[in-house]
Formats: sequence, structure tokens, C-alpha cells
Amino acid sequence: MDGDFKLEQLTATAQTLLEETLLGLGQPQKTLSPKWLYDRRGSELFEQITELPEYYLTRTETAILRENAEHLCGIVPNGGVLAELGSGASAKTRLLLDQGHHFGAYAPIDISEDFLLDTAATLKARYPTLAITPIVADFLSPVTFPAQIAELPKVGFFPGSTIGNLPPELGTELLKRAANWPGATHFILGADLVKDRSELVAAYDDAQGVTAEFITNILRRLNRELDANFNLDHFRYQADWNESLQRIDMRVVSQIAQSVDLCGQSISFAAEEAIHVSASRKYTKDTLNALVESAGWSLDDLLTDPDEKCALAILKTKTG
Repeated sequence: MDGDFKLEQLTATAQTLLEETLLGLGQPQKTLSPKWLYDRRGSELFEQITELPEYYLTRTETAILRENAEHLCGIVPNGGVLAELGSGASAKTRLLLDQGHHFGAYAPIDISEDFLLDTAATLKARYPTLAITPIVADFLSPVTFPAQIAELPKVGFFPGSTIGNLPPELGTELLKRAANWPGATHFILGADLVKDRSELVAAYDDAQGVTAEFITNILRRLNRELDANFNLDHFRYQADWNESLQRIDMRVVSQIAQSVDLCGQSISFAAEEAIHVSASRKYTKDTLNALVESAGWSLDDLLTDPDEKCALAILKTKTG
């Protein structure tokens, strides 16, 4: 523990991290929110994951985007905003920005401020005539759009099957809020589809161990930002397919009985006790349709690859 650490000196973000961490680790099934995976290092690691041979999702979704870019760009009204939740490096989005000459603005929304602003600077250099309007925000909370784009027509963009990382109730709430954005017309939603178990597990437990480093990096963040003393040698990564819930569960597992200090509080772990960090749900057309209908959208179209590994669902507001 750092003798110079002062609880009252925590930033607002770190204070929220502390409160949510103590709440999650105090549950019978210990949990950490996956949103805290995305500090600068976590964001970099995730970008590495997207290039792994086992991680089919990014290259498959990219192929769908490339094949349908003109059609998807046509969904955005003239002068409208493409607003991307959890934008990261905006890599796939460039397939749309390259053709979206009629866009009024691109609004990348991400919780990782440094990474977001770096990406926005790169995009401004690449698209000098397009208004790039980064919004630092937790997309699980209401998003406030800057005045210059607040009333413009908006199309939401949420690729990468990130919707599958959210508990169903949070995914529904996110889509409900997006349906109520001022000027909302459509929403482009990436979804991973149910497939062979072995292919799914390999995608989330790669041979190089990048996903393991990505998930366990959340413990490094707690050590750095909350003066915790997690010994990463005493934890291991685990990914499993949950057939009944149709999801991959990602955990860090304590390999020994131990106690960890966090901001002066002691957290006890039994041997083989797990912290659930993230889940990735997979969908069928029926379960995907049920999700979007419950959130106030209608499923206007479903674009898939030839092997139907992944999908881009085009949602339309029911009042539109």
C-alpha cells in the first residue's frame, strides 16, 4: 500500500470505480463491471484482440460493413449524425466515414478519455471536412449531445456485439435511451450469433493469451488507481460457454485463499473463488428481435455474412 495515498484525492471517475468495485466484490458472486476494462492499456489490448486469428467477430463484421457500406451510409439522413457507442479506435467505422460524405457529424462516444481524444485527433486529420465531435461518457448512462449536434437527425452505431456484454436489462435500457435521442431515426446494432461451442470458447481464450491479459488488466487498474494490492500471479483467467444463457462467461479466479487490500478495506477470497468480469451473449434472430422490440425499436433488416456467424441489425424507431 502507498503511504501517500489519500482517499479524498480520488478523481470523480476513481471514486465511482471504488464504489462500484466495493459493491461488486461484496456480493456472494463477486463481480466487476466490464466497462472498467477500458483504461488506456485495456483499450490497446482490446484492439489487439480484434486482430487475433481466433477472434472471428471483427473480421466477419468488417466484411459485412464493407459489403453493405453504401446501404448503411444511406440510412443516415443528409446532415445527420452517426453516433457510435463505445467507439474505441473507430477502426470499422471508417468504412462508413469514407463514404458518408453527406454526414453532418460523427460523434464517437467512449469512457476512455485519453484514448477517445487521441482517436478523434486522428480522425480529424483523415476527414478534415467532417465535424468530429467526441463525447466522453459512459454509454450505460444517458448521453448528452453537444449543442451543435443536439437537434440533428441521429443514427446510432453499436458494432462489435458489445450489446452481448451487457445484462439483458441494461442492453434494453441502452436501446431505449437511444430510441429517445433527439432526432433518432435508426440504430445499427452488431450482434454475434450462436454457433459451435469450440469456436466460441477459442475466440475468448486465445492461444497468445491476449484476452487473458485484457481481462486481468482490470486488477492492474485497481492496483494503480485504488491502491489495491492484487498479486496477479495468484489469479488466472477462465472462459466458459454457458449453454442455458447462451453466453461466454469471463472470470478471474483466485488460485489460493487470500486477502486483498483495496483503499484500506480487506477483500477475502477462497481458493478457486471467481470474479465475474464480463459475459458475451450470442443471439438467434428470434432472441435479437425480442430484445429490440422490448426497447421500442422495430427490426428493419438483418445483414449477415454467408456463414451467418455475425449480424448487423438495422433498427428503426417505431414512430419513424
